[in-house]
Amino acid sequence: MRPLWPQSMTLPALLSWNDIHARLPEIFPEGSANREHSVWEIAAKTIFVMLYAGAVEGAERWIRPDQVTRMTDEQATQAGDDARAAWAKASIKPSKADVPGRWYAVNTRESIRDDTIRYALIQNGAVIERPGLATTSPAGRYALQGDFAALLAPDLDEATFIAKAAAWREKHLNPGALARIAIVRRGAAGGGAYELVTFPNGETRRMGAGPSADISKAVIEVFAPKFLENPGVITLSESGNKVVARDDELAKAIGLTIPADKSLPDIVLVDLGPQHPLLIFVEVVHTDGPVNDARKTALLQIAEGAGFAPQHVAFVTAYLDRASQTFRKTVSGLAWGSYAWFASEPDNLIIFSGKPHQIEGG
Repeated sequence: MRPLWPQSMTLPALLSWNDIHARLPEIFPEGSANREHSVWEIAAKTIFVMLYAGAVEGAERWIRPDQVTRMTDEQATQAGDDARAAWAKASIKPSKADVPGRWYAVNTRESIRDDTIRYALIQNGAVIERPGLATTSPAGRYALQGDFAALLAPDLDEATFIAKAAAWREKHLNPGALARIAIVRRGAAGGGAYELVTFPNGETRRMGAGPSADISKAVIEVFAPKFLENPGVITLSESGNKVVARDDELAKAIGLTIPADKSLPDIVLVDLGPQHPLLIFVEVVHTDGPVNDARKTALLQIAEGAGFAPQHVAFVTAYLDRASQTFRKTVSGLAWGSYAWFASEPDNLIIFSGKPHQIEGG
């Protein structure tokens, strides 16, 4: 029988959970899958407990989620190998005894297991699961991936840590995850004085640089040719309702009267491919202002005034990333019968259907 606690190996150097917490946003930048649960305090404390117990790939030491709940501030300060080994050996044994000062309540172990370990840290390559262990086994089953644990060495200076974190992502995250992180980081940086946007007809326009401009550029250069048969841009505006481009001739050709007030959304597209042109109103959301029910009603009135029936009008709210706080804050208000699109995942659309749809397999 394999011993609960192999004694032959030295425990890894210990970084405080606060310092782990400070490093996680660099390891998992904006755009990382389930980033919120990869960088929050619970993730830092879970990782700390794995380090504390020596649960690192190759050491044959593993933890259970309920051990995270049993850790205390007092115990965490006892950093000697003997104290750590004794705690790891005792805490992995099933017990109903109360633990004064415990970090989390007993009933949070399932949330730690699912939200933080399974769907965040394992998904992002930071934690491994013990192979060949029955699902009903009470033995420890989680440990830190070896290269990830190396990012938590206490003696790393900032520049070395940043370089090692970038190298770890490049090696351990899949190409799709890396592409998504790159897109989001580029949008967050917003370097330069302006963005040069290329329209479907080959013309270019300048927009003031910034996250909203990055999303607008992606809508016109990526979304429009991907999801529309023969796209055109009728209007493009930026923050402060400054009109960057306005194609009155195209609008006139499809019978659309463009109001002179500020009622139009950030982008108005048209698809000239269908027998009856499709009008697409796009709201670009970096902080607020999605297509909600009130906004949809107002835009429908503009479209109907130009002779566009509702079936020839579409509504899109464009975001930088699905994991962003902005999307989480506004998703509950998005109008039924509209779409959500993310620059970081350009091949996909979220459909807020306003009528029953046949469920399809994946």
